[in-house]
Amino acid sequence: MVTQETTKLTSNRRRDLTSYLIAIVVLVVLNMLVYNYFFRVDLTEDKRYSIAPVTEQMLGNLPEEVFVEVYLEGDFPAGFKRLQQSIRENLEEFRIYSDGKVRFVFFDPNSITDEQKRNEFMQQLARKGIQPTNLKATEEGKQVERLVFPGAIVRYKGKETAVNFLKGNLAATPDERLNQSVEGVEYELATAVRKVAFQGNKVIGYITGQGELPQQQATDLLGSLQEYYRVALGDLDQIPTLKGLDLIIVAKPTTAFSEADKFKIDQFIMNGGKAVFFVDALNADLDSLGRGGTFALPYNLNLEDMFFKYGVRFNPTLIMDLNSGFIPLVTGFTGGKPQTEMINWRFYPLLNTFSKHPVTRNLDAVYSKFIGTIDTVKAAGIRKTPLIYTSQYSRIMQAPVPLTLEEARMEVNPEQYQAGEQPVGYLLEGAFTSLFRNRRAPEGITNTTIKEQGVPTKIAVFSDGDLIRNDVNPRTGQAYELGFDRFNNIKFANKELAMNTIHYLLDADGLINVRSKEIKLRPLDRVRVQEEKTYWQALNLVAPIALLALFGVARYYMRKRRYEKF
Repeated sequence: MVTQETTKLTSNRRRDLTSYLIAIVVLVVLNMLVYNYFFRVDLTEDKRYSIAPVTEQMLGNLPEEVFVEVYLEGDFPAGFKRLQQSIRENLEEFRIYSDGKVRFVFFDPNSITDEQKRNEFMQQLARKGIQPTNLKATEEGKQVERLVFPGAIVRYKGKETAVNFLKGNLAATPDERLNQSVEGVEYELATAVRKVAFQGNKVIGYITGQGELPQQQATDLLGSLQEYYRVALGDLDQIPTLKGLDLIIVAKPTTAFSEADKFKIDQFIMNGGKAVFFVDALNADLDSLGRGGTFALPYNLNLEDMFFKYGVRFNPTLIMDLNSGFIPLVTGFTGGKPQTEMINWRFYPLLNTFSKHPVTRNLDAVYSKFIGTIDTVKAAGIRKTPLIYTSQYSRIMQAPVPLTLEEARMEVNPEQYQAGEQPVGYLLEGAFTSLFRNRRAPEGITNTTIKEQGVPTKIAVFSDGDLIRNDVNPRTGQAYELGFDRFNNIKFANKELAMNTIHYLLDADGLINVRSKEIKLRPLDRVRVQEEKTYWQALNLVAPIALLALFGVARYYMRKRRYEKF
């Protein structure tokens, strides 16, 4: 005899079985959807686990496989561990968005047991451009030092390039610098992949003919640019037009531009061309200082009206700064041999104050030599963004400026260095108005058609022609790396500033904007951690067990009350 309770029990079993089967079907369908339709959900406030759409697009267009060998492997302190984890997470994202075309491996150079082979391998990495760092850590209660290589080699079809992940400003704290390095991981990797896997078709013109920096003193920058773009050198007097170029570089001209030369530059910009100007307003050179000194006098470049029309003015000034570099100075003689000493030279400001623009974000200090001030003037429709400043302890000297080596020995009066931060580099963006509007074409120009209103474009101006000048070894004739101070054996970020500026001006897809990624550093209160460490350790140990026990007791009494009804 089938009772009502039996019927009810059978109905409940069918309902439970149906729910179980539906749950299985839903899980299977969800798994199929997730497998075929990839998506990521980043719930962090600063989107630290997301990569930019421009990076996703580039990875999706990879023609063939890219292999990345990372040398930051092993047990590290928390800061380096975080950098290591960020590199691994970004490469995993690269692998997914490239449909498996990005492969990577982590390798520890210190794991090579043979000492000779290990040293040879490390020297090879250094020659390729991966800079080592000396890491101090505590292992088994002892303070040890270990050479680590926070970098990688990216390879594609026989080409390779080095990536250094440890970036940021050396003036920042170690934690802040490591955080800046974490912020830049995606950009460094994406730039390296684009460099080896995608052939650049932009053309850069290095302008000569007005006493600009000779090729040997710009060879490091030009060589670095050739890894991304096509670079052409040309005398402006001999070129009928700048058509066909995407960007021009004018580096430290010393003689006047003719009206015809200015017309070529002006019409190039009116038609959407990009330009970077590194201009000295005053003629000042350390090598020309004699025993009695000299005066820094203005150059006659005949560019003032063009820059004024575009929205800036180079002032006939030099900036002295208490935050400055050093030069070797003879302080005496011993045994007939001169004795030199490195003395602070305030005409060589160290630029370490930047805007938050992608060009200068997380940049290290830049070395300048005889730099002047820049003012902005009204120019309709032009957005002017200051990029780089002197320190707040600066002093402005109006031309003619006396220059003597004795100044380096003089005692500093801090009251004279109260001019504040001075902008020395600007980014100008918008549709410029031609200098030759309502004017005839200059003599010597065959094409008399004048474009009086330009299309939107970008130009950058810096008030120091030496920002991109590399030193040359006087004995071997070999060029030093741009930004390397051979007297103090320090490398500054001059090359990064120039490269970032040019990348920004020519970056149609906006990859340079990945540098604006910000990850907030949220350090723990170390004093409070030390004081409350025992409390939180006990809480984390006891609380889960107590909650589990409470849940078990509550469930027991709920089941007891439920089944007591039967």
